[in-house]
Amino acid sequence: MFKLDVAEPMLYHDEPMWRDGRIVGRTTSGMFGHTVGRSLAMGYVQNGGDIVTTDWIGAGRYEIEVATERVPASASPKPFYDPFSKRIKA
Repeated sequence: MFKLDVAEPMLYHDEPMWRDGRIVGRTTSGMFGHTVGRSLAMGYVQNGGDIVTTDWIGAGRYEIEVATERVPASASPKPFYDPFSKRIKA
């Protein structure tokens, strides 16, 4: 799961995903997440033939390329939306 760090632009699908200055994958789908106020995307990343771990995902700096411009993004193995409202009730 990826979330843009800015409110715009929109994501659709097939945008290149960059990690630490290297292309590591592409988005498979994207849409504006009204609940979180940012564009969200799902996608697959590759770790140069090594296993992709949660630690590896968290250690990188991500960007998603939209119309030839790289936009900073956050990556998470879990959804950004909290469907059970656990964060609100905490």
